[in-house]
Amino acid sequence: MNPKSDAERIFRTAVDRVNPAPMIEMALRLDPASETLNVAGSDVSYDLRRFDRVFATGMGKASARMALGLERVLGDRLSGGLVAVKEGHVEPLERIRLVESGHPVPDSRSIAAAAAILGLGPSLGVVLTERDLVIVLVSGGGSSILCAPAPGLSLDDKIATTKLLLSCGATINEVNCVRKHLSAVKGGRLVAALAPAAVLTLVLSDVVGDDLDAIASGPTVPDPTSFADALDIVRRYGIESKLPATVSDRLRAGAAGGPDAPAETPKPGDPSFAAARTELVGTNRLALVAAEAEAKRLGYHSLVLSSRLTGEARELALTFLGIGKDIAASGFPLERPACVIAGGETTVTLRGGGRGGRNQEMALAFLSALGRSPKDGESLTFLSAGTDGNDGPTDAAGAVVDADLYRSALGRGLDPEAALAGNDSYGFFESAGGLVRTGPTNTNVCDVQVLLVR
Repeated sequence: MNPKSDAERIFRTAVDRVNPAPMIEMALRLDPASETLNVAGSDVSYDLRRFDRVFATGMGKASARMALGLERVLGDRLSGGLVAVKEGHVEPLERIRLVESGHPVPDSRSIAAAAAILGLGPSLGVVLTERDLVIVLVSGGGSSILCAPAPGLSLDDKIATTKLLLSCGATINEVNCVRKHLSAVKGGRLVAALAPAAVLTLVLSDVVGDDLDAIASGPTVPDPTSFADALDIVRRYGIESKLPATVSDRLRAGAAGGPDAPAETPKPGDPSFAAARTELVGTNRLALVAAEAEAKRLGYHSLVLSSRLTGEARELALTFLGIGKDIAASGFPLERPACVIAGGETTVTLRGGGRGGRNQEMALAFLSALGRSPKDGESLTFLSAGTDGNDGPTDAAGAVVDADLYRSALGRGLDPEAALAGNDSYGFFESAGGLVRTGPTNTNVCDVQVLLVR
């Protein structure tokens, strides 16, 4: 066994399982005889003879590869489309046009992409009617990739707010709750823009718990959150006074209500959703199950711990270290060689000015703590990486660490504790080694952690 190599193999197997193109091909079935499009595992079906045209649109890191799968399913039955993706996350497509924009912070291209998709008919040179079917491909990252500031707000307002939310430790659900109440496209508002066409949304989840209204800020589903919820979030994290005045004024006005208050996002039961259906096609749990199977094939006793990990990355690292020490000392809860697998989406509260992401931070925190008890950690290897191939604003998916890396780093004069204090996990691993680089995977179902005990 080569634990580092095994950990990366297990992680890459997880990523391969949630390749969006084959997942779309598994989720959709076109019966050429009856021209019926069926969604697997549900009662949703469409008689395509009722529609003159089928268009595609969407947004997110994985949406290009989702579009590739859709083209394979529908062939020349697809009339065209427009999908927004993160820069570099592209695929060669024949019928669907891709536009690239900014992530994790929106940019001017995000504004242009949102305008084009909100005006999908004119963008495609058509007028949408009730005899059109629009298939919306949604994946994580769509909140930044598609940015339409609500009236009175600017792109700079949205950028400043996004940066504050990402740096204060807010969860992705909390970030998206605020975003939805600052947007003209999120929180179900896209469905109204596509009317009177029928809308089928296919979702690849990057949100813990797979809440449809939180994935890419739920552009085509009812929004159960309110302005009051959004205001509570910014107050709870102590950032209300740091927000642009236009943003804080909008949140307060919306929470107060009244005839002049900004309109709430559409809620469950709103008539705009009468011709809209949404189906989940890929999740973190599917990736973890595939990882477990690969770990067993490699000879490890394996356990999927959870697909719902949340909280501070550096704190959860200590949990994994504790589990590893238990296994090493007593074979609890698994006999050696052991593999513990988990997934979810953690957060990082920025304290320093370094570079990195939540996965590299978790790996660095594990390594730092491992160095304080070296004898207990000789048999442990830990990997944390994002299934999208991008961990924070870096070119790495995450990192893999063990006791050998700790000793090597010290020998080079590197200090893991100092790097952790400055949130400089990327700088540390770039010098010490251990970065996991996959390039853009064009999928996105949160993160994967792999703990090996040999």
